[in-house]
Amino acid sequence: MEGAISSPSNARIAVVTGGNKGIGFEVCRQLASDGVTVVLTARDETRGTAAVEKLKGLGLSDFFASLCEQCRSWWGEYLQELDTNEEKFSGLDYHQRLEWMVKNVNETVDGAKECVQTNYYGTKHVIEALLPLLQSSSDGRLVNVSSAYGLLTFINNEEVRQELNDIDSLTEKRLDELLDKFLKDFEAGALEARGWSTGFAAYKMAKAAMNAYSRILANRYPELRVNCAHPGYAKTDMTMSSGVLTPEEGARNVVKVTLLPEGGPTGVYFAKGEEASFL
Repeated sequence: MEGAISSPSNARIAVVTGGNKGIGFEVCRQLASDGVTVVLTARDETRGTAAVEKLKGLGLSDFFASLCEQCRSWWGEYLQELDTNEEKFSGLDYHQRLEWMVKNVNETVDGAKECVQTNYYGTKHVIEALLPLLQSSSDGRLVNVSSAYGLLTFINNEEVRQELNDIDSLTEKRLDELLDKFLKDFEAGALEARGWSTGFAAYKMAKAAMNAYSRILANRYPELRVNCAHPGYAKTDMTMSSGVLTPEEGARNVVKVTLLPEGGPTGVYFAKGEEASFL
């Protein structure tokens, strides 16, 4: 999640969660290079500090501060221990790489719960904490890093799909109920029977919920710019280095949305920097 805040003095400040590596680190670097004051956050203070020092070495020392975000990472439980040597993906196209990653995911009940807590509720809690600052800005922006896996097409349950797309009626309470039902069906081994996503199931559902929540916020706070940005399938720890884009390329797609001109779109999903459908 990236939140860009413009202060009354017109200084631009961005809080970047997960900024110590991968796409998050590149978002920090690119925003700072554009003159934005960046607050870099990390799950681990030591890693966050190391990232700040690395950025200082790139001549960006005036732009960064460190903040430790207290949340746990679900990837340790969710993914099997794998050799992520990039050479193994040589000759594989985009779809073959995705298929490889999905097949090598160990989807446990605890991992699914952790995934939803991190990718939906963790992000939501950070947003709620920062909303007063965003609202005090003359041009507050909130960019939630999304995924193509968060698109509604991956949910086979037509009723659920329609609910998540009916933003005028959807509530946060109903989102909680849907996520709770998803996790109960996951634990019962009934995902396919109930029309939920399968294969990276919890990640897909968490991102679909975050997309919906972002649209709810866009309606509730029309003075803010609240958008979702899919960076693309990048070579990061999260994808076990199986992606097709570099972290720099993925970050560029997020930064582009963050730095849209004042008065730009809100409640929109961007796929690799371009407006696209939530469906």
